[in-house]
Amino acid sequence: MVVSAVGFTLVAQVIGERAQVLVLAHDVSAGHVLKPGDLRVVQVAAEAGVVPAKERGTVLGRRARVPLVAGTMLAPGQVGTSAEFPPKGFSQVAFAVEQGGAPPDLSKGERVAVVPGPTGASASAVEGTAEEESAAPSMVGAVTGVRAPESAGGPRVVTVLVETAAARRAARLDHPRVVVLPAEGSESP
Repeated sequence: MVVSAVGFTLVAQVIGERAQVLVLAHDVSAGHVLKPGDLRVVQVAAEAGVVPAKERGTVLGRRARVPLVAGTMLAPGQVGTSAEFPPKGFSQVAFAVEQGGAPPDLSKGERVAVVPGPTGASASAVEGTAEEESAAPSMVGAVTGVRAPESAGGPRVVTVLVETAAARRAARLDHPRVVVLPAEGSESP
């Protein structure tokens, strides 16, 4: 019984251990040179793969390789000497999304499908053949930016990271609608 109690105590101590790690204080764009104000220290039960607070000096002055979102723990591979964004084979596409065309709380990092709106299907797709409807462009990607309308009732600009092949179809997408998808999955619109 004493062995069990000692084992439980050791396990509880290991589980309860917390480490100080670096977290993004605010959103940082790809290519941004990290400064002290961009990072803060938090104490969490962290696993390997994040930058410990004691290694702050190794990331300051380095560039964000990808866009970084406020509140996320910094990983070593997210900083380097140059930006690597968008990654090879991917492009960022900006869509003018009309009111009601996207959830009001849409934010960076969400996995979305961008599909043609009700009046956005091509004239041939409106005629209704299955082959023509499947040709209507749509794409799945991750939101990299959301900009508020410049005027009341105007469209929001939603920027999405998509495969480059899908980006080429974006020009044919009229009246885009943005649908939030589960964080992981393989369904396509």
